[in-house]
Amino acid sequence: MTYPLIVIPFVVITVAVTLATRRRPRFAARMRASALAALVLLALTAVFDNVMIAVGLFTYPEEHLSGIRIGLAPLEDFAYPLCAAFLIPAVATLLEKKPR
Repeated sequence: MTYPLIVIPFVVITVAVTLATRRRPRFAARMRASALAALVLLALTAVFDNVMIAVGLFTYPEEHLSGIRIGLAPLEDFAYPLCAAFLIPAVATLLEKKPR
C-alpha cells in the first residue's frame, strides 16, 4: 500500500462530513475559518516536516510515495492537516444540538 492510497479515505470522509453540514447555519463562515486554519496548518507542516526530515528524525520509503515533494516533505503529509482543518469543525457542527 502506498501513502497516497492511505490518504484517500481521510479525504473522502472529510469531504462527505463537511458537505453534510452545508445546510447548517454559518456554513460559509465555517468554510472561511477552516480555509484560514488550513493555510496556517499547511505552512506549519511545510516548515516542521522539512526540518524533521532534514535532521533525520524520519524517512519515507520512496516506493510508497507519490514522488511529489514540497521541499523534503512528501505531498501526502499535507493531506492530514488539510483534513483536520475541515473535518473537526464539521464534526463539531454535526454534534451541536439543533435549535427547536
